[in-house]
Amino acid sequence: MSFESAGYPLLPVLPELVLAAGAMVLLLLGAYRGQQTTRLVTGLAICLLVLAGGLELLLPAGKLTTFAGGFIVDDFARFLKILTLIGSVATLVLSAEYLADPSRQIFEYSILVLLSTLGMMVLISAGDLIMLYLGLELMSLALYVVAASNRDNVRSTEAGLKYFVLGALSSGMLLYGASLIYGFTGTVSFAGIAAATKAGTGIGIVFGLVFLLAGLCFKVSAVPFHMWTPDVYEGAPTPVTAFFASAPKVAAMAVFTRATLTAFPGILLQWQQIVVFVAIASMVLGSFAAIGQKNIKRLMAYSSIGHMGFALVGLAAGTPEGAQGVLVYVAIYVSMTLGSFAVILTMKRNGQHVENISDFAGLSRTNPLLAFVFAMLLFSLAGIPPLAGFFAKFYVFVAAIKAGLFTLAVIGVLASVVGAFYYLTIIKVMYFDEPLVRLDPMRIELRTVLAVAGLFNIFFFVYPGPLVSVATAAAKSLF
Repeated sequence: MSFESAGYPLLPVLPELVLAAGAMVLLLLGAYRGQQTTRLVTGLAICLLVLAGGLELLLPAGKLTTFAGGFIVDDFARFLKILTLIGSVATLVLSAEYLADPSRQIFEYSILVLLSTLGMMVLISAGDLIMLYLGLELMSLALYVVAASNRDNVRSTEAGLKYFVLGALSSGMLLYGASLIYGFTGTVSFAGIAAATKAGTGIGIVFGLVFLLAGLCFKVSAVPFHMWTPDVYEGAPTPVTAFFASAPKVAAMAVFTRATLTAFPGILLQWQQIVVFVAIASMVLGSFAAIGQKNIKRLMAYSSIGHMGFALVGLAAGTPEGAQGVLVYVAIYVSMTLGSFAVILTMKRNGQHVENISDFAGLSRTNPLLAFVFAMLLFSLAGIPPLAGFFAKFYVFVAAIKAGLFTLAVIGVLASVVGAFYYLTIIKVMYFDEPLVRLDPMRIELRTVLAVAGLFNIFFFVYPGPLVSVATAAAKSLF
């Protein structure tokens, strides 16, 4: 059902328009009133994100399109947009303490998160290559600035610069791929490309597809385009790292899934080979490279590379079940990641953040509840049953096995076993090493995010139905 003919051409983009207009108003407010508005702007930004989520849920059911099919709102887009908005709201909540520091009163921070989220929402609804690129750049440009938001810190500035340079390179590759695809199919819309590739593919389309997927692999930090991830995660301020690890990954995985399944269903074998290779490389590198890490944020970077590999296992199946597995995986991954970063942000001694794994020593004796919840999140990240992370991996592996990708599933299970080692190392440090100095008390906003994420992961097995059924309906809307 399309609302273009019904006289409501902008109805499908209403949440995005509200976010864009709200961000402009907040920018004027901050510019007029100065840095003392940081708290107010952050509060209003959270309200705007919640409002956008409410509007998204209130849009008419079914498939809505506008901009000549370039912007699509279906069950798939709704599911992932809500997930993205949850990630962005949680990031702003986690950033409260960071922004409360008098030396870091930067009202622009929340506005950049808003604009980046706007880019993600456009990206998730992209129905053609032009909308895909617009969404990707709007998301990325704000992320480059946010990475370098701590202007007095050399590592933060370096992280922003590295991310910008490599991001520009990946955008160039993606654009080159998109231009090849357009040149050989004569259309930029995903539906048009699908129709053109049914008749047979030339070498030009395959080349274009390779470059397009290379650009998307950079955004989900999949091997071999992962090289920016550890340095940027370590150098960026911790709340920014939490943002990088959650919402943008959802949006990038969404467009990866939509572009491959809706634009190239006729050449499944060609892109399946690429996705299988990228998934295996990401799982293996993510598992082995994390073992030697001493810094918890670098470890989380390699962990996220591995998890994106696991999510791509579902996509490699190329079936509705595989797409459902990807959606369940990213939803659970976001909750595990935000909970883990709430713990990392809590690690403060005498007002100073500590980031080394050795600083978690003896946490079970100084703060037993925090240690228990973090241990549960780490077990979930490792995929230990009956926690949520186990179900995430279960759905993608079952989809791969049903699609006949047995080798991929076996390598995934083995990579999971290796990955469990470094998560267990942190748990061993917390429970068996001698305690260091007691941590500063945990702030209420961190406690809230950690409680929600922890309870979701621990009790997911009791009632997984709602998430799985919503993910199933979302996946079916692509086929």
